[in-house]
Amino acid sequence: MDAEELLKFDGEHVWHPYASVSKPPSRRIVRGACGAKLDVEGVGELVDGMSSWWAVVHGYNNAFINAAVEAQLGKMSHVMFGGFTHEGAVELARKLLKIVPKGLAKVFYSDSGSVAMEVAMKMALQYWSARGFGKKRLIATIRGGYHGDTWHTMSVCDPVTGMHARLFGGLPVQVFAPRPEIPFGAEWNSEGDVKDILECFKSRLEEIAAVVLEPIVQGAGGMRFYHPNYLRAISDFCRESGILLIADEIATGFGRSGKLFACEYAGVSPDIMCLGKALTGGYVSFAATLASDKVADGISSFDGAPFMHGPTFMGNPLACAAANASVELAVKPESLENVARIEKILSKILPEAKNFKGVADVRVLGAIGVIETKKPVDMESCRKKFESEGVWLRPFGKLVYTMPPFVTESRDVEKIANAMVRVASEE
Repeated sequence: MDAEELLKFDGEHVWHPYASVSKPPSRRIVRGACGAKLDVEGVGELVDGMSSWWAVVHGYNNAFINAAVEAQLGKMSHVMFGGFTHEGAVELARKLLKIVPKGLAKVFYSDSGSVAMEVAMKMALQYWSARGFGKKRLIATIRGGYHGDTWHTMSVCDPVTGMHARLFGGLPVQVFAPRPEIPFGAEWNSEGDVKDILECFKSRLEEIAAVVLEPIVQGAGGMRFYHPNYLRAISDFCRESGILLIADEIATGFGRSGKLFACEYAGVSPDIMCLGKALTGGYVSFAATLASDKVADGISSFDGAPFMHGPTFMGNPLACAAANASVELAVKPESLENVARIEKILSKILPEAKNFKGVADVRVLGAIGVIETKKPVDMESCRKKFESEGVWLRPFGKLVYTMPPFVTESRDVEKIANAMVRVASEE
């Protein structure tokens, strides 16, 4: 099909994310990609400032990951994980357990970040059920978060500012504490916020199975960066009260925040951690839920029951091959050095937008740059403006932001940042 036919059929039959079929969004055809560049039909080359929803951290068509995937194709692309194992799955678990916070000891594979979060929440509930604490059925969290689009993960996304407000009448009712207000990098001058959060948790202590949060960076819920002392205090509270702590590192894992894992900013080791997105470098949908021996033994040892979850593509060999290669690249010194380089450029250029009357805030952490506007932006209008600047960005709500591949060249990071500032000046 030529471009016109493709777009016509797409508009009539293909349902896109966060979109109405009666008013489908505009789409572009991507013909190919390499490094941090997209080859877009009718537009030409665009610098990808989104890493394809934050996943393609090592760039498109990465030779090292390509080779690993191609080698695996010659062996097997898939085999069921029930009753079998394979070298790629074992090697990936070994790699992950070497680099994640101490205390995590078991690795459960799944096929997406949302499912990894569902698995984490199921682990927490089964842990307490196996121990005879049947009243502990609630998950607590902080406002401003986002944890996925599957059923129970939606229940711990912010019920007001999140994307799922229309469904909250039917979702499980969880416990929401106030969001952290002191930003990352600010002087820690008050214990009040932490006290309010912990008081909220204490009020439902007998019912709460786990606290789930995004460490330091609240992603799709608002692109906010909060002070590490919040994470530290919540972790201490969970340890003292016996509540499980679930860290959602799907967006932040493997260097995005400037640390390999955002938990490192607070020196925290969760009971359960979820990884996804950059786990395979954006090559294949894949995720992992890691748990401590305490959680795993608590589920299995008290009543001997198995953990009842088993995705069809659990431990998929092709995904494991991509993940093994991606993790190898992530732990190389140059990966975090690239993140620091990007952070430096964004920190130099983006603050200019603070002077614009339509801008509420500018913030940068690691390879994340955000310009928050006072009013919601028009996504379609912004997209066209960014295309004219030679970059691909997808704002939402009041957020004009970038999370570029770590391999993005400095001049292209500057191109992204300058485009963000120019577009923000018109809001």
